[in-house]
This record gives sequence, C-alpha cells and structure tokens, in this order.
Amino acid sequence: MRKEQHHKGWNESKTNDSWAIFKIMGEFVNGYEKLSRIGPCVSIFGSARTKPEDKYYKLTEKVAHKIVDHGYGVITGGGPGIMEAGNKGAHLGGGTSVGLNIELPFEQHDNPYIDHDKSLDFDYFFVRKVMFVKYSQGFVVMPGGFGTLDELFEAITLIQTNKIEKFPIILVGTDFWEGLLDWVKATLLDKFSNISAKDLDLIHLVDTEDEVINILDAFYKKSGFSPNF
Repeated sequence: MRKEQHHKGWNESKTNDSWAIFKIMGEFVNGYEKLSRIGPCVSIFGSARTKPEDKYYKLTEKVAHKIVDHGYGVITGGGPGIMEAGNKGAHLGGGTSVGLNIELPFEQHDNPYIDHDKSLDFDYFFVRKVMFVKYSQGFVVMPGGFGTLDELFEAITLIQTNKIEKFPIILVGTDFWEGLLDWVKATLLDKFSNISAKDLDLIHLVDTEDEVINILDAFYKKSGFSPNF
C-alpha cells in the first residue's frame, strides 16, 4: 500500500511539473509583449535593504535621473531599497520607470515609483532574469547581496559565451566593488587563467552618475539599440 501511495504521489508531482510549463509560458508571453514596447532601457540592480538615507540610495536616484535625461528608460526589480531609488529617479526625471517584481516571502513589495502600466509580476526568477537581459541596453550594478551578484555574473557569462549581444556593465561604488574586482583579476585571471583579459573589457568601475552616462553614451554612439533576442 505504501509503495502504491508513493508512486501515486510521484506521478502527481510529474503531472504538476508538466502543467507548470503553461504558467512559465504565460510569464514569458506577458513579459515579451509589455517590454517590447518600452524602448531602450538600462537595468539598475542593488540591495533591497538599502535605506533612503544611505549614500548609495541617493546616488542611485541621481544615476536613474541622469539615465532618463539622456533618453533611456530604467528597469529595476520593482522592490524597495536600490530598486526603489532607481524607479524614483526615473519617475522624478519624467522618464520610463519599469518594475519587474518577484514574489518573495520577505523583503519584496512594489515601490510606488513604477509607471502603472509598466509593473510586471513574476513567480520565477529565471523568467525575470531573461527580461532584464533581453530588454536592457546596459546594467548599472549598485552595492547589493547574493541576488545582485547572481544577476551580475549571469550577464557577464552570457556575454562571455556570445549568447547575447555585448552591452556595458557598470559597477558603481569603488569602496564596495574594488575588492571583488581585485580578486577576479588576481585569482581568476592571473593565478588560475580561468578567464581571459578580454572578458573584463566591458566591466567598468565608477563612482558618479556622470561617469555612468558617459560610458552608456559612448558605447551606443558606436552601435544601435536592439533587444537581446
């Protein structure tokens, strides 16, 4: 009897897995339809835990404002902290402000600075990450945690393996990122040769909003805007 119940539960699990495909497809279709109409955007990543009084929250606002001043929209993960600051800067600058929200048991809630018609909800991290990469002309990466590092290294990997078109990856905050970059260069590149020097060509380390926009503008003067199909 126990064996029969075990097999029954396993078969039900397989059926549920199959039906989940349709929910995943629905998230992709909804994301593609909405984001394909927004025009060129830059994604801003960073910690959900950053408070409004933090220097990086304030800097993110300035960065986002500068980005929309130069004709790009801003995409964030839609939540609090750095994400809120990015949407706030875009909103105050009168530009496109997109939020790709993920359902989480803690931390995540929609921030009030997302355009009402550009707020998307996702259950699946991997679908959401596809949207970030596909519809972004650049990544601006502020200080963050594991999620921020995940998004950063996935983008680098996709560019390194020629799975997507190249775009600038801009790390903001020398005091936060310098140690990581030093380790990447000293250990991954020099000591173990696990990457090549050209893999780091599109990674920029900056500290100001003007540096961010100068890198984006310089890159796109040489190439047009297109989604990463």
